[in-house]
Amino acid sequence: MTKIRMGMVGGGEGAFIGAVHRMAAALDGEIELVCGAFSSDAARSQRSGAALYLPPERVYDDYHEMMAAEAALPAAQRMQFVAIVTPNHQHFPVAEAALRGGFHVLSDKPATLNLDEAIKLRDVVAETGFLYGLTHTYTGYPLVKEARARVAAGELGEIRKVVVEYPQGWLATREEDTDNKQAAWRLDPAQAGISSCMGDIGVHAANLAEYVSGVSISEICSDLTAFVPGRTLDDDGAVLLRFDNGARGVLHASQVCVGEENAISIRVYGEKGGLEWRQQEPNTLWLKWADRPTEMLRTGGSYLGSQAAANTRTPMGHPEGYLEAFANIYLAFAGQVRAHETSQAPDERANDCPGIDAAIRGMTFIELAVAASASDIKWHQFKQY
Repeated sequence: MTKIRMGMVGGGEGAFIGAVHRMAAALDGEIELVCGAFSSDAARSQRSGAALYLPPERVYDDYHEMMAAEAALPAAQRMQFVAIVTPNHQHFPVAEAALRGGFHVLSDKPATLNLDEAIKLRDVVAETGFLYGLTHTYTGYPLVKEARARVAAGELGEIRKVVVEYPQGWLATREEDTDNKQAAWRLDPAQAGISSCMGDIGVHAANLAEYVSGVSISEICSDLTAFVPGRTLDDDGAVLLRFDNGARGVLHASQVCVGEENAISIRVYGEKGGLEWRQQEPNTLWLKWADRPTEMLRTGGSYLGSQAAANTRTPMGHPEGYLEAFANIYLAFAGQVRAHETSQAPDERANDCPGIDAAIRGMTFIELAVAASASDIKWHQFKQY
């Protein structure tokens, strides 16, 4: 057994999410970063690679060079998968080049710049036979997995209502006019696509709603806006949801809620009970009942199910947060890579990793939310592609 070898595209100097990906990948000792093309600027890529103690010959000026050079290495040395941590407009071309070059792909979300690219990407995945994963981080929390398991087991009964929120406040002023690189690309249609708020965080909320509730969005009614003058992309939005089992839902996402940090949360209500989880207090899951007291479940408890247990690293009372949840996605994907390359079936944990289907649904949600907001028609069908 050897570590799974990872390459990275993007995530160089000044990039927030690249460092998060690297920490998550390294946390369990299963994955090793062996190469990268860390910036579209060759000098910055080289500096970034040097800061990560990579040998100069494994730090590339661009991703095309990286794919060709890595494919030419002996199988025991070359990278096995590529982590994509670029702005959105680069996700598809890098993923396609990696898959066609013989490498698995784990991409930051949203999967692509637009839905057409996501559909093309699904075809490339099917054609090449390589793995594709998507870092919907919040599905990696142990108690989110426990919530999903409790719903699937029927403890809440038939699902009736889903309320999911993702408020932030960091774009309440024109950060894109400063040297804030993260704000600048997220509010640039050429790099982010047709949405800022829904594309960056609303898609996480939609994914979490479906993941926990076990039901799929079938229709939406959307109201998006850009509150800060001069912006062409949304910085706030509310979406009414209808689900395929008849349940109703509300999704609120905003980047202009002053004072909010990263407050994604979800409440799910069924005919027998409800549940609530908040990312800023991730070690607690509340179960609510009509005929008995509310229950508080805690990460690490012996009463939790197998998926929650498999994604927990420490005893009760030791907070496990964002990096650990992110690492759970990486650990699951590494398990898929091991299984793929040994022709074995992935285990339960490895199977629970967002993939190309989540990519398609995410891009469908983003484009439909934007289209519905611009339309006078109330309800818009969430199509299957």
